[in-house]
Amino acid sequence: MAKRSIKELDVRNKKVLLRVDYNVPISKEGAITDDKRIIETLPTIRYLLENDAVVILVTHLGRPDGKVVESLRLDKVAQRLSTLLGEPVKKLDSVIGPDVTEAVASARPGDVLMLENVRFMKEEKTGSEELAKSLASLADVYVDDAFATAHRPDTSVAGVPQFLPSAAGFLLEKEIQVLETVTTSAKRPFVAILGGAKVSDKIGLIKNLLTKTDAILIGGGMAFTFLKAMGYGVGFSLVEEDYLKVADEILESAKAQGTRIVLPVDVVVTNEIKAGNPHRTVDIEEIPADQIGVDIGPRTIKAFTDETSAASTIIWNGPMGVIEIPEFAEGTKALARAIAANKEALTVAGGGETASVIDALGLQNDFKHVSTGGGAFLEYLEGKQLPGIEAIDSVD
Repeated sequence: MAKRSIKELDVRNKKVLLRVDYNVPISKEGAITDDKRIIETLPTIRYLLENDAVVILVTHLGRPDGKVVESLRLDKVAQRLSTLLGEPVKKLDSVIGPDVTEAVASARPGDVLMLENVRFMKEEKTGSEELAKSLASLADVYVDDAFATAHRPDTSVAGVPQFLPSAAGFLLEKEIQVLETVTTSAKRPFVAILGGAKVSDKIGLIKNLLTKTDAILIGGGMAFTFLKAMGYGVGFSLVEEDYLKVADEILESAKAQGTRIVLPVDVVVTNEIKAGNPHRTVDIEEIPADQIGVDIGPRTIKAFTDETSAASTIIWNGPMGVIEIPEFAEGTKALARAIAANKEALTVAGGGETASVIDALGLQNDFKHVSTGGGAFLEYLEGKQLPGIEAIDSVD
């Protein structure tokens, strides 16, 4: 059943509790280094202001574990939002309490307030009905625009909507629409590209995609668990020994279902993962016993990019190599450019490392959708129900 859209919720002259995810990266010097998550919520905030609503923002930052951490206060976040929005944002020093109640009561249509970091409250992570009711008492309606937190059963995500009429903001609505298209009505050929370090993080995702895709391309550290399961020597490359049997079962299942699992045919190897260290490309049959695989090789890049060029739907999560070291990021960058070059396909990417590569290459506008979610993106594609989405009112 579809979730209610913000346009189907009466927000005019209402006090709106808006859950966003402004868990943005902050440098040691205290500067916000990536404000994508803030920018993505601007359409929802502007829509509410156009409807003379009072906007009460709820977000978290970092993991303060239920206590006040001065470096995780939201003052800089509020300042950045104000700059981007072109409107004043009143940052409050508490999440709930008399000062918050008073500030909300005195707010006028068009005002934007930001509560303090909701994770300063230990009750945020416990599903506290008391905190949910306290937050709900501040507003007339609730709007969720925090896809990146939708997989968390946190109080401000899954609890508050039990006590207020609720709807999805434009960002959350867009994420749901794109991922629903990918999982239920993707145009073929449908290719999934998975990278990153661990197979264990993506078992559920791979199993679900086996029934939906034509091919799954696997790179990054996780590829070596599959290669070892197939009998290849992988040297000192990252292998999850406990998942060799699972990897073998996935390969057999893919064969039975007619889904192609495409693994590297050559890799870049080195004896130590550090910048400037000597490295070379070898075929997978020739990985030396004392070497570590750190990137996909040129033949694999060609095989992977040929797959993406022919695809009508592409989803991508996870790097192909150790992208923190420039010389081991070439496979990931080549893949990003190849996906971006396929203008006809529905191209969807998600995950923090994946998004950072796309941003660094200036390819954000060349992908049809770059998700703001990491864990939420993966869990949605696994077929799991996300608490933050389930909590929103449904419509016929």
